[in-house]
Amino acid sequence: MNKKTSGNFTHGKMDTKRTILNDLLGLIFPRICIVCGDKLIQDEEYICLKCLLHLPRTNFHLHAKNRMEQLFYGRVPVEKAYAYFEFRKGSNYQKILHQLKYKGQKELGEFLGKRFAAELLQSGIFPQIDLICPVPLHPKKEKKRGYNQSFHIAKGLSAQFGVPVIKDNIRRIIQTGTQTKKSRFERWQNVEGIFEVTDPQLFDGKHLVLVDDVITTGATLEACISAILSCSSAKISVLTLAIA
Repeated sequence: MNKKTSGNFTHGKMDTKRTILNDLLGLIFPRICIVCGDKLIQDEEYICLKCLLHLPRTNFHLHAKNRMEQLFYGRVPVEKAYAYFEFRKGSNYQKILHQLKYKGQKELGEFLGKRFAAELLQSGIFPQIDLICPVPLHPKKEKKRGYNQSFHIAKGLSAQFGVPVIKDNIRRIIQTGTQTKKSRFERWQNVEGIFEVTDPQLFDGKHLVLVDDVITTGATLEACISAILSCSSAKISVLTLAIA
């Protein structure tokens, strides 16, 4: 047996052992769909094909003046604003955000970011962009959680768009309480002045995409956009995984 054949044989044995090990791990720790709980089959990640097909997509990118863009009318100028899917309280798809934000499933953000970007690119109507910027958490909150979920969504978008992620040029300088039970006006008051831009020149003349996990009234994103536009000549679009 020559060296080349021997090498292929060795690799074949290693692949077989790896497959057996993965099968054993699958019996002990089965991979399940985070939406429906069914066992994932080979090549499925995080969400099974059936649940992906039935994901309540907004398809905002296919409609001019969509509902998300209208949230910013008369408040701050936004080039485009799209969300991937509808957040419906009590729906199984609510589990996506719960797993992403509170259960350490940060790679889920990258997975969905890639899929969202692929659908935007397939439509052929998404504008040319220069930078992708995740909406920052306050440092104390990020340290407690261990990661910023919006950063991982941005990484997934970046992998498809081929555009760099700029993580630290927007800072959250004030820690705020939860927005969940606040009115629209209270949400706006809660986030006013909470962001600052470290290097405004980095954003000058650029088209930025701000990324967040979910948008409700748009107050947090409005505050972030206002901070950017107060010190730079950037154009801004917004992408979120979900809209509530």
